[in-house]
Amino acid sequence: MQSNQSAIVPSEVSVQSKVALVTGANQGVGFQIAKALTANGYVVYVGSRNLENGQAATKDIGGQARAIQLDVTVPSSIQAAAEQVQKESGYLDLLVNNAAISHAGKPGRPLEEVMQANRASVASLEEMRSVWETNVFGVLAVTQAFLPLLRQSKAARIVNVSSALGSLTLNSDPSWPYYGSFEVIYGASKTALNAITLSLAIELKEAKINVRAVSPGFTATALNNFQGTDTVEEGSREPIRVVLDEEGPSGIFTGPGEAMVPW
Repeated sequence: MQSNQSAIVPSEVSVQSKVALVTGANQGVGFQIAKALTANGYVVYVGSRNLENGQAATKDIGGQARAIQLDVTVPSSIQAAAEQVQKESGYLDLLVNNAAISHAGKPGRPLEEVMQANRASVASLEEMRSVWETNVFGVLAVTQAFLPLLRQSKAARIVNVSSALGSLTLNSDPSWPYYGSFEVIYGASKTALNAITLSLAIELKEAKINVRAVSPGFTATALNNFQGTDTVEEGSREPIRVVLDEEGPSGIFTGPGEAMVPW
């Protein structure tokens, strides 16, 4: 009797190829992750809401990078992406949930202004729903859609790009440098993402699917109007290390310098 895995015959990807999908990979940390994976022999699906932006990114990345249209807030887009990977590859070894937004208000606002507007006492519930649609519900929707493909891998992994700003332990410590910065739109969305990460790690343990969270640190990207203190290359080091780590433990959260981040 054939197993489910042997019943799938990939049309374009060699059975030996490692296949990854990175959401929000046309720029920033996601782009760096996709570039590193490609350099390490992966076939990498470069997820992008705008397909043309994804195609431009794949030209810069080179190797076996493939643009794929993927808006994590649109169910039909997620389904189409899953069907594309199924048709072309038949399995998925690594899912990197990187796509995220920090706010849904007027673009170009200074980070300080955004954080003030995101505080619990004044936050727009409409904006909160928009951000959580990407950072929380979008992550779970993508993960659920691609789980059947991950189950076809011999050593599947899920990496969720989070933030220490979502750590309840750190945010409750007055000595933490960013104490007082916790807000309900972006920060709390990462708290929810951490909870999803841990829930998935526990549920998928028996299936031997590794699930981890990683924080790039305070990296200068479009997420914070490029006001972060670290370059995108610096901020990508730990995420790249984690996505390439096939032996690390499941259910953990790390940040820059391989430091453990408390939930």
